Amino acid sequence: MLCQEKFVEIYRHDPEAVAFCPQRVVPVGAHSDYGLGCITGLALDKGIHMAYQAKLNGVIEVTSLQFDRRAQWHVLDIPAERCNDWADYLRGATLALSRAYPLRTGISGVIEGSLPIGGLSSSAAVTIVFLSALAKVNGIHLRPEQVIEFALFAERNYVGVNVGTTDQSCEVYSRKDQLLFVDTKTGAYELIPTSSSMPAYEIAIFFSGLERSLAGTGLNMRVDEARSAAYALKAYAGMDYGKFNETNLRDVPRAVFEQYKNRLPDPWRKRAEHWYTEQERVEQAVEAWRRGDLHAYGRLSFQSGLSSIENWETGCPELKTLYDIMCRTEGIYGGRFSGAGFKGCCIALIDPAFREQILRGVEEAYLKAWPALRGKYKALIASSGDGLRLED
Repeated sequence: MLCQEKFVEIYRHDPEAVAFCPQRVVPVGAHSDYGLGCITGLALDKGIHMAYQAKLNGVIEVTSLQFDRRAQWHVLDIPAERCNDWADYLRGATLALSRAYPLRTGISGVIEGSLPIGGLSSSAAVTIVFLSALAKVNGIHLRPEQVIEFALFAERNYVGVNVGTTDQSCEVYSRKDQLLFVDTKTGAYELIPTSSSMPAYEIAIFFSGLERSLAGTGLNMRVDEARSAAYALKAYAGMDYGKFNETNLRDVPRAVFEQYKNRLPDPWRKRAEHWYTEQERVEQAVEAWRRGDLHAYGRLSFQSGLSSIENWETGCPELKTLYDIMCRTEGIYGGRFSGAGFKGCCIALIDPAFREQILRGVEEAYLKAWPALRGKYKALIASSGDGLRLED
């Protein structure tokens, strides 16, 4: 791996170990966790690797093959506020871990991503792979729920992005050839085996050629709009609406939304419309997967993508083009934007028998529409994979 080669180049010896965290796809259940809804997801067999070595002096020194600047801080002197660079997620993770456990040992690390940045939860995967390595060199044995909690703190409280728990849950709990179903309100999850009657599938990833960071998108505004809808609906219905930041659409029955939705500002109504219909799609998707009906699951993924365009109002023109192309391409069971839908990529579940035809056809149609992105657009095939492996 390149991260190992780079580690040897920098430090003149082999790394102590290489940690790995997969990236993820969420074919049905997009934007659900913001309102404490349910999601379905799969970890990929591709993701983030980190070659590392313990540093007994407590210094953390991390290099990324995707970014130019090396980051450095001490386990006892973590910047209280973000530094506005790629390593802020790692500083936040260090701070979260230090609040729960005493840290004495630092780390030298080189991070490598096997996928382009944008839409596959690279920030969560980088945070988790670093967190697992830092815990190991400090002799800390983390439980899966702690990994999720600490990684979430880094994104929400340190970096300032109002994400839910979807990314972290998929990257920690997932197992190969099983669909992960998570209730993000309770934290309960189920791994649903792939039925023997299900047709073969692969995961196609179509990168638009545009990279993005959630911190620079409209994600936080969408989350606030959904929360505002919940808050207003509670008030209209005479429910106890409590604190704004603790209000979620999960608290509001669908019947209340239907009764009062026309009183909501149009953006709030649309965000809530997506959330409620996405919950219905998740329920149907879980049952479709149980019975091995990949065609039904795929249709629900396409519907999820359309609702994200019309009701969550996300997706740049390039991603919408990719989505439209996928919808009319033979051999694609279903797909949607991946991630928050601001630049990034689209993902699709495809029939392996049509792989080459799909890759060729999508590329030709996309670059015909966006010729300036030739050389930046990428497509690759992945399989489902295991989530993070924690040592006992």
